[in-house]
Amino acid sequence: MPVIEVRNLSKVYATPQKQPGVWGSVKALVSREKSIVEAVKNISFCLEEGEVVGFLGPNGAGKTTTLKMLSGILHPSGGDASVLGFTPFDRKPEMLRQIALVMGNRQQLWWDLPAWDSFVVLRELYDVPVKDFDQRVEYLLEALQITDKVNTQVRKLSLGERMKCELVAALIHLPRVVFLDEPTIGLDVVSQKRIRDFLREFNHREKCTILLTSHYMQDVQELCKRVIVIDHGVLVFEGTLEELTSRYSDSRRLRLTFDLDELPDLGRFGEVVETQEQSLVLAVPRAKTAAVTSQILQNYPVKDIAVEDVSAEEVIRDLFGGGS
Repeated sequence: MPVIEVRNLSKVYATPQKQPGVWGSVKALVSREKSIVEAVKNISFCLEEGEVVGFLGPNGAGKTTTLKMLSGILHPSGGDASVLGFTPFDRKPEMLRQIALVMGNRQQLWWDLPAWDSFVVLRELYDVPVKDFDQRVEYLLEALQITDKVNTQVRKLSLGERMKCELVAALIHLPRVVFLDEPTIGLDVVSQKRIRDFLREFNHREKCTILLTSHYMQDVQELCKRVIVIDHGVLVFEGTLEELTSRYSDSRRLRLTFDLDELPDLGRFGEVVETQEQSLVLAVPRAKTAAVTSQILQNYPVKDIAVEDVSAEEVIRDLFGGGS
């Protein structure tokens, strides 16, 4: 049985509209026009135990709305979902004790208190035994390298330090399912890497299921074997990153290094997308990769060659930007 199962899940918002000016305000007192926004449209997918799955999409695609429905914060307009065998919108304590939701632009820690005080409150809320609590917090703090920060007021911590403390707070009760919404947003590359390494280690250690949204493709490439892509509320792809690049990119890249003082003109074979002193990158149609490679090797003094797929980040950027 899947840990998370989503079946034709939908969420529709009715947003009141007011015409400008005094007359618009008067009319709004009598009757209000409403605009209907379909945030999520009949999406279906499953996650198995221990999976780390990337949930991708542009701003406004419906990712956060979906996570809120799966964590029980929002009730759907249609469809159904199951998390650990429970209906999330019933908000049963048995389910809530086994999940966690971390949002990069929201915080659950008390702003004017040290992070440790928030941890103690959460220990009581989740009824974690003191011995287990001490062991878990010690491990989490050491893994995230913030042992010396827990007695500092949260408002005095850096963004990266606060995010690490948020992760500790979310994982104190060892949830079986973790929803991560932009956990590395706004962080420097060092903090991003530290959090990615920690999440990989924690997933391997606890076998928890993680659904991750992020606009940083490095997060997804390092952590996720499978991705789900949503756009304008519609699920447009589900599979591996390799399958994503194969499906949505009709070209491959030849990275060529020549034993020449001047680079040859290879425009007739494809599009030159990058040049250096003695090397270039040539984009060629996927179906013609072998033929083009053979012709170049026969006609030019190639010192080194590598055939690469278009990066997942570039495919995602073109896909969300309205490209082919």
